[in-house]
Amino acid sequence: MREITVIYDGDCQLCENSINWLSKGLTFTPITFQSGDLASFNLTRAQCEKQVYAVVGEKQYAGVSAVIFLLNARGNKVSAFILKASGPIGALGYKLIATNRQSLFVRGLSRFIKRIT
Repeated sequence: MREITVIYDGDCQLCENSINWLSKGLTFTPITFQSGDLASFNLTRAQCEKQVYAVVGEKQYAGVSAVIFLLNARGNKVSAFILKASGPIGALGYKLIATNRQSLFVRGLSRFIKRIT
């Protein structure tokens, strides 16, 4: 597989904790959208403020599709399958989390991920 680059929100604690957890089972290059050269990935800051991106060569995965791709790449096939099978419910869940990064629920989720890392 080609090199994976993950572009994420470096100011989001859930994102940081998720990147740390992901790195325990997957080799990839993490880049915060605040400091990365987004133009080299044909992305804008506005796009990256809304969702995570996983980039492999010319292929880009965004939002919940990026999460599914990364879970599969990490070997978490069952979690990836469940998220993919959830369809619009999983996509809505991702969107709610991504747009409410400072909410009590998301902060709790962030703490949980940090504990399992």
